[in-house]
Amino acid sequence: MTDKPVGEMSFEEAMAELERVVNQLERGDVPLEDSIKLYERGAALKKRCEEKLKEAEEKVAAITLDTDGNPTGTTPVEGL
Repeated sequence: MTDKPVGEMSFEEAMAELERVVNQLERGDVPLEDSIKLYERGAALKKRCEEKLKEAEEKVAAITLDTDGNPTGTTPVEGL
């Protein structure tokens, strides 16, 4: 598990750590208190991945196309 704050992780970093957390929990050899901490970290990582995916979807949705279907730019998206 990394010490990097979840809110600073890229999608790829969060997803990789989430996979490590899930693997540890699935093995079942983690003490209860550590399992709870891992579960909480996993929930935060899942949320971060969902946020980053939503951002990407909004960016893709904002791409404007010309009459031939070629990208011409993006329209402003609030909050990005």
